Order: sequence, then C-alpha cells, then structure tokens
Amino acid sequence: MTLRIGLFYGSTTCFTEIAAEKIQAQFAPGEVELFNIKDVPLKQAEQFDVIIFGLSTWDFGEIQEDWESHWPDIAELNLNGKVVALFGMGDQVGYTDWFQDALGMLHDELAANSGTQGCTRIGFWPNQGYDFAASKALIAEGEFFVGLALDEDSQYEYSEERIQKWCDQLKAELASV
Repeated sequence: MTLRIGLFYGSTTCFTEIAAEKIQAQFAPGEVELFNIKDVPLKQAEQFDVIIFGLSTWDFGEIQEDWESHWPDIAELNLNGKVVALFGMGDQVGYTDWFQDALGMLHDELAANSGTQGCTRIGFWPNQGYDFAASKALIAEGEFFVGLALDEDSQYEYSEERIQKWCDQLKAELASV
C-alpha cells in the first residue's frame, strides 16, 4: 500500500518553501504533495496518511504569519491514525534564546489537540551541531528537537545534508509504522 504524503508549510521569505521542495525531492516523484497553507485550509491535511508540517520562527519566538492565521484551525484537525512529522526554520545566532520556538509551539499545539492524540509522531532530530541558548522545540531532556531544525541564516551549508538524512530517517520510520 502506498502512503499518501502531504507537506503543508507557511513561508514568508521563501526559505521554508525551498526546504519543503527539497524534502519533496528526496521522495519518489508524486509521492509528496506540497501545500502552502496561505492557499489551502489546514483541514486538507486530514486527507493524507502522512503529514509533514513546516514553519519558521520569527523574531523573538513568533510563529510565521500564515501559520498564525491558521493557528485556531489546529484544534479542529482530526489526525488520529495519521503519521506526523515536523520541520522548522530558525536563526540560532541572531535569535539564540528563541531558536526553533515556533516548531516547539506547533508540536505542543498538536499535542494539546484531542484530534491528534492518536497520531504517530516521527522525525525527531538530534540537537548536536547547533549552538543556541534556548529552544521550545527540545524534548527528551533537551537531546532532540521535535522535528528537523534548519538554519538558513547561520548554517545554510548543512541544510542539504540534514534534509537528506532526515528524509532517510522518515523513510525508515515509515517502513516500521
């Protein structure tokens, strides 16, 4: 059985969109459908077996504007029985006290929604190789991010490799779900 994968992202400066396209390219053609949430209702995610959500952290731990306008819709999602992975964009140097905070806030919002209690979360990412002071996106005693953490401002040279490794990780995790 082929899993339907939907990748939903919000992007103000195109970096999250570019990351979404690079993630899509790591899968077979047509396997991952991309959706900019400024153009589609978040409820559309319910149509997929696997959902990847991508967003960026702005300024002092703020949510990207398209996600902010859809934030109340998260409570209406029914993702029970689905597989969910997250990725985020942030700046660990310029905003070291808020690195990937929006990623953590999305994770927490999904966890608080009773319609997502029955989803399977995959794609946790180790925090090694980053240099930041604080993040709301850390779990497991700070050892992992709740999803792939990308930094196009300070570590753009690692993004391609991180995306490839994360997608390989997702494929392996999906094979065992």
